[in-house]
Amino acid sequence: MAVAEPQVEQVAQSGTPAIRTRGLTKRYGDFTAVDKLDLTVKHGEVFGLLGPNGAGKTTTILMLLGLTAPSDGAARVLGLDPAHNPLLVKRQVGYLPDSVGFYTGMTGRQNLRYTARLNGLGKEAEADIETLLARVGLKTAADNKVGTYSRGMRQRLGLADVLVKRPSIVILDEPTTAIDPAGVEEVLELVRQLARDGAAVLLASHLLHQVQQVCDRVGIFVGGRLVAQGAMGKLAEQLGTGPIEIEFSAPPPLDAARQAAASVRGVKSVELDPRDHRMLVVIAERDVRTDLARALVAAGHPPSHLRRRGDELDEIYRRYFAANEAAA
Repeated sequence: MAVAEPQVEQVAQSGTPAIRTRGLTKRYGDFTAVDKLDLTVKHGEVFGLLGPNGAGKTTTILMLLGLTAPSDGAARVLGLDPAHNPLLVKRQVGYLPDSVGFYTGMTGRQNLRYTARLNGLGKEAEADIETLLARVGLKTAADNKVGTYSRGMRQRLGLADVLVKRPSIVILDEPTTAIDPAGVEEVLELVRQLARDGAAVLLASHLLHQVQQVCDRVGIFVGGRLVAQGAMGKLAEQLGTGPIEIEFSAPPPLDAARQAAASVRGVKSVELDPRDHRMLVVIAERDVRTDLARALVAAGHPPSHLRRRGDELDEIYRRYFAANEAAA
């Protein structure tokens, strides 16, 4: 006997993850595009799916939307199986592909009205459309035909198109493509606001800096496999084996700051950074950042900069990518 799918409203209120996959796999003949993917995305968070082109990010998204069927495993989106309920899933999910298509003979505003009507929204959507056009920076171009828009303008319109139906989940595939730097910051702030408003946001990208700016957690995709996921600090800890490297700067003289740092238990060495002689590098057998800061302050050399090396997303990604390429 078939089991009834849960209602979307009940799922959103129950604490059930917005997106969950278990063993999700997609094969094309002998080629495995996505391999046994276990993924969880919660309401109110931005999850970054990070990997190079061809890593399997877009294939994963297509399975979550019910646009392609998995070869194995299972996916649930708001408690629904997208392979069996694609229309219901699409009504609740806003999806922005990396290349957005619109009716070029219609204006930006008309395209948004058309999307609103397709989703059963009437005149009540007009206020939302006005707000969204302003939020994505298209208020003055709203009544121009989309055929006159640049690629960046179409990408902005795509964001508004995604949000006009007020989705519970937003899936963005390379959302800042062709957008100027100022526009990128606006888009990233919009993504943050979506999560603050309670939406689940899945952001697929190969742009490490942008992912680090906006994502609560990150999943690293290599060769169709999700090789790691978590907050940036957790990923660094999972990968880290051996000594910990910490860099800091402090008021001169640096020799006195070096002596204070060397006195901290667990510190093995303190040396000048060969690339920047204003910086000292600590090699330690454990994470001594808290003790190091205290020792420097007590010695009258409070650090103006102190961080653990390897916590930056580009460093983490390179290390995971290298480790998994070597194991292949």
